[in-house]
Amino acid sequence: DIEAADQMRQDSDPEMRELAEEEWRSSRARLEELEEEVKRLLVPKDPDDDSNVFLEVRAGTGGEEAALFASDIYRMYARYAQRHSWKVDIANTSESEHGGFKEIVFEVSGKGAYGHLKHESGVHRVQRIPETESSGRIHTSAATVAVLPEAEDVDVEISEADLKIDTYRASGAGGQHVNKTDSAIRITHEPTGVVVQCQSQRSQHKNRDKAMKQLRAKLYEIEMQKLDAERQSLEESKSDIGWGSQIRSYVLDSARIKDLRTGYETSNCSAVLDGDLDRFIEASLKANI
Repeated sequence: DIEAADQMRQDSDPEMRELAEEEWRSSRARLEELEEEVKRLLVPKDPDDDSNVFLEVRAGTGGEEAALFASDIYRMYARYAQRHSWKVDIANTSESEHGGFKEIVFEVSGKGAYGHLKHESGVHRVQRIPETESSGRIHTSAATVAVLPEAEDVDVEISEADLKIDTYRASGAGGQHVNKTDSAIRITHEPTGVVVQCQSQRSQHKNRDKAMKQLRAKLYEIEMQKLDAERQSLEESKSDIGWGSQIRSYVLDSARIKDLRTGYETSNCSAVLDGDLDRFIEASLKANI
């Protein structure tokens, strides 16, 4: 098609040349799309891509505004999951004074969840006039996101002897209905010091199961660090709350959201915060081919 269109571009008829130019541009664009698709298909598939995933969103620098932004980030991913017909299940939250989240841990269940979200780990920075600011000054704050694939029982062996399990009364979001019993669970994996907790269910047994899923995911990620230097570098970026590990900038006072790794940006901020992340996800996946 491109060769035929190229020959038509040499035609002496101006109308034919114009049609040929349009056909040539269209064919060239399609060829580039096919080349990208072939590259993606040739990349070895990550065995974790179809796994469910745990996302941990934590308020970073910025005080109360950072907690409110962490809440916005949670909602953004929850709406993105909804668009893909995935299930979102909150495991644990720590709320701030004005209704934001100091921390929220939630599971996204659905085919391909980890494959889509695995490059979202890092620092998300926002510039905007916060609701808590009466003078109209622009604030800069941040939230960090960690993305962990859910590990199956066969991936990680956990000895009960290595676990310290505490129960406590649930409180806050997800816990009001169970605050008369010690249904919330905190599990410490003593060999590594990893701590997980869950208070979202009425049943202590269900909270324990969910906490064990979180623990298994964390231990699986630690094991991958030992086996793969690239995984180790990624995990370090997850835990680093400094500006150096920023992945996305939300300059809401200027209506611009930009991915700092791929350069992709948009001015439709409300759509992005409502879960329209497909272009950002696609750009990240292409950049990591």
